Amino acid sequence: MKRALITGITGQDGSYLTELLLGKGYEVHGVIRRSSTFNTGRIEHLYQDPHEPEQRLVLHYGDLTDSSRLVTLIEKVRPDEVYHLAAQSHVRVSFDEPEFTGNTTGLGTARLLEAIRMVGIDTRYYQASSSEMFGATPPPQSEVTPFYPRSPYGAAKLYGYWMARNYREAHGLFAVNGILFNHESPRRGETFVTRKIARAAARIAQGKEDFVYLGNLDAVRDWGFAPEYVEGMWRMLQADAGDDYVLATGTATTVREWVRYCFEHVNADWEKHVRFDEGYLRPTEVDALIGDASKAERELGWKAQTMPEQLAHIMVDAELQDVGVSR
Repeated sequence: MKRALITGITGQDGSYLTELLLGKGYEVHGVIRRSSTFNTGRIEHLYQDPHEPEQRLVLHYGDLTDSSRLVTLIEKVRPDEVYHLAAQSHVRVSFDEPEFTGNTTGLGTARLLEAIRMVGIDTRYYQASSSEMFGATPPPQSEVTPFYPRSPYGAAKLYGYWMARNYREAHGLFAVNGILFNHESPRRGETFVTRKIARAAARIAQGKEDFVYLGNLDAVRDWGFAPEYVEGMWRMLQADAGDDYVLATGTATTVREWVRYCFEHVNADWEKHVRFDEGYLRPTEVDALIGDASKAERELGWKAQTMPEQLAHIMVDAELQDVGVSR
């Protein structure tokens, strides 16, 4: 039985990855932060009583700012695969909390990599890199596109990217960088723009809200379906050697188009319900992120199946279900 350790297990990607690995027969260990409120809602349906003799999902308290704890966990779990997904992952918030973002998203990666090196286990490491590292570089963006991050989040992710490559080249660690473009689902946090819009469309259609406030409607993004992307993560760690891969749909969609997809799905006129709020603008904008995932298709056999409009409908339907409407 393979054993995996996942940081960020309570997030969108962590929950889907946990489902995938448990389905493949893995023993899964997840790192969670201590909180006075429950923060495990996305994996509640996967919870297993620790008293069960056949328990295959184990949660451990830990934090990316605590290097000694990371060493202890690596030594205790001794995972065959490590999936590093945890981060302060909200781009707009990273402008307000640049130091915290750097400490967790950037230095947290260095602490985890060093913990693996210090313990000396033979493991395969997945680094959750981001399309935000490309920033101002024009699309399409691939593994050989120059980086130009335009946010503290993008800069912190770029530090983690280069640390993973450094540990691969300097210490022989099997390390991969998954450069994932935007990937969404009904489990996305409510403050992320895709979920925010899908939720607003469903609630406005049911008369529960009147308006949704948004920033830049002209930003172009490459939105895919998160469960497909965690399959790509797993495939990267099954390759013969560690490498870097872009995962994307290759499809360009503006925020305005995403709004239209969501509101048309509930037969509502979006222009009557969308209001502009400059508070949602970034100090430095990323105009367009569109990925070229041909390397992943060629070497891993991975290709995105769900396109943005279909994804928008999936997310709106999930929000409608939450308010008691079936489609």
